[in-house]
Amino acid sequence: MTSGFEEVFGGKPEAVADAPGRVNLLGEHTDYNDGYVLPIAIAQQTRVAMRRSAGDVFTLYATRFRHGLQFTLDAPPKEHHASYVYGCLVEAREAGIDVPPLDIHVKSNVPMGVGLSSSAALEVATLRALRELLGLGIDDVEIARLAQLAEIEFAGVHCGIMDQMASSLADTSRALFLDTRTLERRLVPLPGDSAVLVLDSGMARSLAGSGYNERRAECDLAARALHVPALRDAAGPQYRAAIEALPEPLRRRARHVVTENQRVLDAIACEDPVEFGALMNASHISLRDDYEVSIPELDRLVEMLQSHPGVYGARLTGAGFGGACVALCRKDLLHDVGRAVVEDYSTGGHKGRQLVPRPQPATRRRNRRRP
Repeated sequence: MTSGFEEVFGGKPEAVADAPGRVNLLGEHTDYNDGYVLPIAIAQQTRVAMRRSAGDVFTLYATRFRHGLQFTLDAPPKEHHASYVYGCLVEAREAGIDVPPLDIHVKSNVPMGVGLSSSAALEVATLRALRELLGLGIDDVEIARLAQLAEIEFAGVHCGIMDQMASSLADTSRALFLDTRTLERRLVPLPGDSAVLVLDSGMARSLAGSGYNERRAECDLAARALHVPALRDAAGPQYRAAIEALPEPLRRRARHVVTENQRVLDAIACEDPVEFGALMNASHISLRDDYEVSIPELDRLVEMLQSHPGVYGARLTGAGFGGACVALCRKDLLHDVGRAVVEDYSTGGHKGRQLVPRPQPATRRRNRRRP
């Protein structure tokens, strides 16, 4: 993958780093409420290669967009995808790091616009490459913090820290239980003989252009009305009546966050995939009805997944308003489920596709002559 750098910049990079995308199994819209989340890394990754530039400007080339651009740290670039890289570099400078002009090459197979955190993968990979290049003494948690600040300040998404922590610390074999307030974390095995499937609904969405920031503002209003620092603190029977007394839509927003946090806590103690799947099913109902971030296409895809005998549970994943669905499946039926559901869903006029695990390329049969 580094050959792309050499073709663009005429030399080898000084540092190369990767970071994965993620899918969230449970704990949706809880991270910016100081709550609990349960993401897992996916196989798709973003790779960032860089070297010190001979000039006085930064040059960024992204293979996905097939063109380069230049900028300085004095003014953000106009291209949206470049704002993530720019933001990371500026936040590193604000943290006291002397960031020299750089040649930067980005290559990624993390799907964009479907809720798998392609932006976090880009941010974390950029900061990892910068750490390697400059020999920085910053750990993976600090990288996640800087990446989160970059997305908030320069991409216009007032996000929590889940995506960046997952990209920086999770792996593909175990889920990452994370307390987003304390950053206490541990890796949790999937229950039973299960595996994760992710299907794209074919309905793209944009976090900054969606109701994401609106939902966050509603949660802040609900927390103030309940006189708690964050909705995470409104757990327990003593808050139930107060939550039900909130005006709409604050009542439903708060109810989703409180119940979703409990679902995460129940899931990390769950060894039965059937029980885990039931928690995922309940999460989708809450996201659809209380948080109102689903759309008919996501609901249809989730219903198809839930009705398949090889699926324990399914829900939308990511911020919603389009994007992908995640399912917990029987491991031995994983590919059968993906193929069958994508085929049925796509007959309805929308083009679905399997994202996780990555479909294997079709093998061509060779014509053999009989002797």
